[in-house]
Amino acid sequence: MAGILAWFWNERFWLPHNVTWADLQSTEEATFPQAEDLYLACPLAFCIFMIRMLFERFIAKPCALGLKVQANGPQKAQPNAILEKVFTAITKHPDEKRLEGLSKQLDWDVRSIQRWFRQRRNQEKPSTLTKFCESMWRFTFYLYIFTYGVRFLKKTPWLWNTRQCWNGYPNQPLTPDLHYYYLVELSFYWSLMFSQFIDVRRKDFVIMFTHHVVTVILITFSYITNLTRVGSLTMCLHDMADIVLEAAKMANYCKCQKLSDFLFLSFAIVFIVSRLGIYPLWILNTTLFELYEALGNFPAWWVLNMLLALLQVLHCFWSYLIIKAAYKAISKGKVAKDDRSDIESSSDEEGTGPRSKTPHSNITTNGTGGANGTNGYLSGGTCSEEH
Repeated sequence: MAGILAWFWNERFWLPHNVTWADLQSTEEATFPQAEDLYLACPLAFCIFMIRMLFERFIAKPCALGLKVQANGPQKAQPNAILEKVFTAITKHPDEKRLEGLSKQLDWDVRSIQRWFRQRRNQEKPSTLTKFCESMWRFTFYLYIFTYGVRFLKKTPWLWNTRQCWNGYPNQPLTPDLHYYYLVELSFYWSLMFSQFIDVRRKDFVIMFTHHVVTVILITFSYITNLTRVGSLTMCLHDMADIVLEAAKMANYCKCQKLSDFLFLSFAIVFIVSRLGIYPLWILNTTLFELYEALGNFPAWWVLNMLLALLQVLHCFWSYLIIKAAYKAISKGKVAKDDRSDIESSSDEEGTGPRSKTPHSNITTNGTGGANGTNGYLSGGTCSEEH
């Protein structure tokens, strides 16, 4: 085990030339980041999750009800024992052959059966109230941590000159403010990574999970190697757009469509400017070039920049979705339904009841509802990455 740990913590991999782990040991005069500090992130992540549960129940939910947010979920499918058995025991997405068999068995047309399965899948989705509470929690946290980050960073020299991120390395003491900032951000992303399995499930679940994993690795890596200055800039920059996104989603859930559209377009501008403009010109520039000039080439330099580049790839993917939604907003005067919506819909749904294949059947459609229920583009958030 000792040999494995020695191999893993090889100084020549993690640290620049002429820098050793001994240089990063805390002394009476100065405190430096220690790997064991990060053990606190696990209990803190659990505390953050519990705070979220209390916040959503006792603060967000009363606010949602006061704002007349819809408490009920998507429209329920008509009870049918045969279809329910297929749905629960066999498949939630029947193929064409199974649909035709069910059509003959029930004397329904295929479209009615497809509609039933669509509504039944939507029935398991969370209500608008649940989604509002989730967004309000994230909005509150992002607003708090971004405000804290700005107040902290405006007093630091590296905010105004990124070369200061590397000057004097590794003798860059860890201040209590920076230590707190790192632990809270890391704990939050740990909580996000696990709560993603119980939160509103989006179509980009895998991409978001990848994002959270990369973020946790980057925060951990930058803390252990005392690259906390550039790490603090990256975290603060990423929190900026998420505030506006969660505000836009809340406005959408409240059916304030004009406010939601305005906030979404604001989010689109902030996201693209910060992620496709400031991030590469500010963060990637200093880690790729200024870090290399100051400390030289070492293996972990490649790891750091590969992870940061992976984040940029995710930024480009989300920017594509945002630009597409913004284009619809401008061309149609209203932001269209979100491509990542967690509610399925179909334009061919004229009614909610089954239709018999027999032309003179007395079974008729009931209403013109359909299963959309998304009320706009932000049902799941165009980019639910808080980064």
